Amino acid sequence: MKLPHHFNNLPIRYRILCIYSATFIVIMGLSSLTIYSIVKQHVEKNMDNMLHNTTSAMVNNVKTAASVSIRNYLRATAENNLDMVRHLHRLAQKGTLTPEQARNQAADLMLARKIGTQGYICILDGSGRVVKHPKKQLEGLDISDHAFVREMVARKKGYIEYDWQNPDDTGPRPKALYLEYFAPWNWMITVSAYREEFTALMEVQDFEKSILDQKLGSTGYTSVLNSDGTFVVHPQFKGAHIASIPEYADSGFQPFLTQTGDTRSIPRQTRFGDHTGKKQIFFNPVPEYQWVVTSVIQMDDFFSPLTAIKEFIILVGIISLLIFIPITFFLSATITGPLQNLMERLNEDIDTGRGFSNRRVIPHSLDEVGQISFYYNSFMEKLEAYSRDLKAQIAERKQAQEALQESEERYRSVMEAAPDPIIVYDMEGHVLYFNPAFTRVFGYTLEESLEKKMDHFVPEEQWKQAMEGIQEILKGQVLPRTETTRKARDGRLIDVTLRGSVYRDRNGHPLGTVITHRDISQVKQLEKTIMEISEKERQKIGNDLHDDLCPHLIGVEGLSKVLKTRVEKTAPNAAQSVENITRLIQEAIRKTRLLARGLCPVYFKHGLLSSFQELAANTKTVHQVTCSLLYHEKIPPGNDMVNTNLYHIAQEAVQNAIRHGGADHITIEMTSRKTWFSLRITDNGTGFDPSRDFRGMGLRIMNYRAKLMGASLDIESSDTGTRVTLKLPVSALHPPDGPPPGRIVSRDSP
Repeated sequence: MKLPHHFNNLPIRYRILCIYSATFIVIMGLSSLTIYSIVKQHVEKNMDNMLHNTTSAMVNNVKTAASVSIRNYLRATAENNLDMVRHLHRLAQKGTLTPEQARNQAADLMLARKIGTQGYICILDGSGRVVKHPKKQLEGLDISDHAFVREMVARKKGYIEYDWQNPDDTGPRPKALYLEYFAPWNWMITVSAYREEFTALMEVQDFEKSILDQKLGSTGYTSVLNSDGTFVVHPQFKGAHIASIPEYADSGFQPFLTQTGDTRSIPRQTRFGDHTGKKQIFFNPVPEYQWVVTSVIQMDDFFSPLTAIKEFIILVGIISLLIFIPITFFLSATITGPLQNLMERLNEDIDTGRGFSNRRVIPHSLDEVGQISFYYNSFMEKLEAYSRDLKAQIAERKQAQEALQESEERYRSVMEAAPDPIIVYDMEGHVLYFNPAFTRVFGYTLEESLEKKMDHFVPEEQWKQAMEGIQEILKGQVLPRTETTRKARDGRLIDVTLRGSVYRDRNGHPLGTVITHRDISQVKQLEKTIMEISEKERQKIGNDLHDDLCPHLIGVEGLSKVLKTRVEKTAPNAAQSVENITRLIQEAIRKTRLLARGLCPVYFKHGLLSSFQELAANTKTVHQVTCSLLYHEKIPPGNDMVNTNLYHIAQEAVQNAIRHGGADHITIEMTSRKTWFSLRITDNGTGFDPSRDFRGMGLRIMNYRAKLMGASLDIESSDTGTRVTLKLPVSALHPPDGPPPGRIVSRDSP
């Protein structure tokens, strides 16, 4: 922090000098670094290409020379064996040896020779059958099924490479042989060896000179090491181990000697130290001979031009900087001199009572400094006008601020005096304010809720309804009066009605939402009481109809039957009239019973289950539609008020499905879980739009009955049918304390 502060306090000429000098140094440094990097990369690329190409050429020379050396070795051995066989054959022709003795002696001499540690000489006949072999159990065996044996039979002479697996080997190993054929005995004389023993069989002198003659720069050279780290070919250290040579001991090259690869060339390189006085080693393994061909160069042979370029760049930079400094001082003086005069003018005491317009500066030139003087004079004139306007605006702003503060206090007092809870959110749903009535009803304090979301305030089952209301408000629409529940701080669920809208700034942009709540718990309790009273009155009327009027009509029916019997003999015409009276009385009895059952269906049907069974049966009989009742084996008995509401909701749903949906298949399903009871009515009608048709009286009464029980009602509808789902806590189905109310038992006969 101190360095920028000191730099900002420097005079302009020194800051210009520092900036220009730093810019010059950065440009020179970047340019020099770019040139140096390009030249360096070019040199390194050429050096790496030369090392790679040279090492690859040496690898090819080594492989070619080694292959020729192995072939010559095997060929020389095979030809020596052939000469020996010819000599013994001549002795057999002269009679010195019998043919059998000559063959045995030749076989013993050849089998006694060893080719390396595992190589050997084998004799086959012209058809591929083993004649003599170091392993006696193989003699007489026909091995002509092998491809290389068939090639031997066809060629009779030459060099062959193949893979062979002995019985005790885990896999085939590369092998080479040279073949000579002795026609008189029909012998194919083979000299073979495994490839891993080629190193011990080849003659290094065959290719050593060609490797040592290869020069890399003035001091670079090529060498060959084996996997043990011993130099096979080296200008100075042939036969020495790499650890005994100082320039290799600490180079980090030792781990590369134990790496193995396939038959492809796998280049590796390692760099160590700075370029000056150091070497670079590039290696290429020859896995079939367990050798590593290395190329070593002196870094100074290739990087000497970079040293000259670096020295030249430094010299040019120093000379350019020495010329640049005095030029910068001269240019800065032409700028800072007039500015210094202007600063001295600004430094004079302004508060002299003469005003800003009297502080003019006389320009002495038409350059940028003269223009600054002109702008300074204009600025002083405008500054004086602004000073006057500012004083007036300050006074006006002070009055407006006082009025605004008074208005805010007035509106806040109105909010705090409101009897209904009011809460204000921002656009993200964080609380900005709520009035004391909110604290009084729900128990939350403004201090603990400010700048927080009231997620815990909305019960989980009301989240869907709450989110829909929020979306309506955010669209700019006013949320109409909506009944719902909210959770108080102590966990109580309070029945409320909501109204909400968006409040905006002066430009019409939404700032947040204002939600007004009204506690309707007492209203809901009163409605529930009225509903219970209504149900009791319905029950009383049903009881009167069933227990009073029905028996009376049944008695009248009996008297009319007696009257009919008496008048049949004396007045046949009057008997017919009596029969009509009896039929009308029976119809009146049936209608009275139906009316009684309609007023209190649950009581007459011995509970909710029997009521739903009769509802399904009547639906089938009256409307000729399929109506199925599915229920859990253990349905709670329920109390009369809840059972009545459940029956009327199901009855309304069935009637809507038939009347408006044209359904021909309806399913009523009751399910009881551990904590929840659900009633579901499903039909295959044409469906409707619940968001539009929910304003109908039937659906509103269904929703009202559900809320009265503390249940949730969900209606899903499409063109394939409608599903009405009611969920109710099981605890609401338990009968209230005390003896259950009396029930009327239906009687079908007097």
